[in-house]
Amino acid sequence: MKKNVAILVFPDVEVLDFAGPFEVFAVTDELHGYDTFHTFTVTTSPNTVRARNGLKVVPDFTLENCPTPHLLIVPGGFGTRALLQQPALLEWLRLRARDAELVMSVCSGALVLARLGLLDGLRATTHHELLGLLAELAPAATVDASKRFHDHGRILTAAGISAGIDCSLHVVGRLLGEAAVATTAAYMEYRRLESA
Repeated sequence: MKKNVAILVFPDVEVLDFAGPFEVFAVTDELHGYDTFHTFTVTTSPNTVRARNGLKVVPDFTLENCPTPHLLIVPGGFGTRALLQQPALLEWLRLRARDAELVMSVCSGALVLARLGLLDGLRATTHHELLGLLAELAPAATVDASKRFHDHGRILTAAGISAGIDCSLHVVGRLLGEAAVATTAAYMEYRRLESA
């Protein structure tokens, strides 16, 4: 059964934070006969989203019509600060995270997971400039910048920006095996910087 990979997008989302994971899961799906992942973007309204540095993104779904995510990805970017003040979105994420097989943050997306209480008791990471803020928002977590990503089974956090690619490849490996990772990384001409 294809797994739904929902990637949240929002104003001032960091481009590679969402585009890197999107590429990994979409390419993996393509290379495996389009029967592994349905990768899509979701946001709060049907309007075009202006990502960091002006890139315009037309989201696939809104919160209201989004297919149930098996994998939920919360990217980062300056816009995450505003997300922390949006109760309706946080509640949607809380409910979807509860039922998802995997929840992954990239960069400052970890701040959102912290606000939801999803990092309590776990090792977590984020962009190197935000480690202190993550520690404030998740005092029950251990902030650990020694790895590009941390995998706790259901909850994964990736460090800044390009680390989302490594974490996404790791997830592909968990779900489909290392041969799938090698095929996807080779197609992308990407040399993994870290694996589990």
